[in-house]
Amino acid sequence: MKAQLILENGMVFEGKAFGYLKETIGEVVFNTGMTGYQEILTDPSYYGQMVVMTYPLVGNYGVNLEDMESYKAHVRAFIVREKCDFPNNFRCELTLDGYLKSQKVIGLEGIDTRALTKVIREHGTMRAIIAVRELTPSQIKLKIDAFNNQTAVSEVTTKEKYEVKGNGPHIAFIDCGTKQNIIRSFGERGCRISVFPATATADEILSINPDGVFISNGPADPKDVPETVEAVKQIVGKKPITAICLGHQLLSLALGGDTMKLKFGHHGCNHPVKDFVTNRVYITSQNHNYVVETLPEGAKVTHTNLNDQTVEGMYFEDLDIYSVQFHPEACPGPTDTAHIFDEFIQVMQGGKL
Repeated sequence: MKAQLILENGMVFEGKAFGYLKETIGEVVFNTGMTGYQEILTDPSYYGQMVVMTYPLVGNYGVNLEDMESYKAHVRAFIVREKCDFPNNFRCELTLDGYLKSQKVIGLEGIDTRALTKVIREHGTMRAIIAVRELTPSQIKLKIDAFNNQTAVSEVTTKEKYEVKGNGPHIAFIDCGTKQNIIRSFGERGCRISVFPATATADEILSINPDGVFISNGPADPKDVPETVEAVKQIVGKKPITAICLGHQLLSLALGGDTMKLKFGHHGCNHPVKDFVTNRVYITSQNHNYVVETLPEGAKVTHTNLNDQTVEGMYFEDLDIYSVQFHPEACPGPTDTAHIFDEFIQVMQGGKL
């Protein structure tokens, strides 16, 4: 079926729809990864977004039910140059097309994804609509203007508190839209994990007397979840705190820093980051549109993005607080920064970087 991607600046890309054939609206971002599309599709941080893959052939190893990062796909749409209809992998259980159908997510193929990427790089992230029928200009404007992603965290956070058993440090885990591999990474290190919704109060979190508090990744603007920022403010100084991605941004706001929106965000598994603690450069996986613009007072920068010099990590020695912007849990990778979880546990136990 023919379909159109219509950007809010009026540009139109024509292609062929696949997956779930229904009109959708979202924010268009591009991802530079050559692999890992299953991780991308099921990452809650992509809630409300249409993801464009810059790598031209997608779906060649299919989809399996074991490697999901959450219980469902969270992207609004998946845009590729060419999808693979005959995947070849011994773990393959579904085609990309079949998986998107099952998740009610539309796909779009056959457009010049690199040209689209250039448009996003030049004009910035934009809202857009994928239409499978003719729409008038007024209909397009009305639909696009109506879209916002302000309630994204409430849509992807856990609805109920739950626990993952372990014999190690007890972590109060604030779920803002976590990837399952973060929980698995702590679990592999023996941690006992109590997972709380993003709406949990400081009193609820502190009532279990954890050894430390962790704030997860998640979608959208950190300033849209002031209740989580307020809870973190009340925990600061009472328990060690670690965080990843959105959690890093929320922690910055709670400590008096500020965040800003990037022009087109960081999305991919090939972002170089300098670690000032080890004086090494790591290749990292990233997925965020917002970054820490103004550091809180007393923050020590531990990591910097070598592409644009944005803050990728911060540490407060006196408060036992440590956070990073990138994803050390990335799966299928890169796994250069998996040691960050050991550092998180070290900080939670009162050790220093």
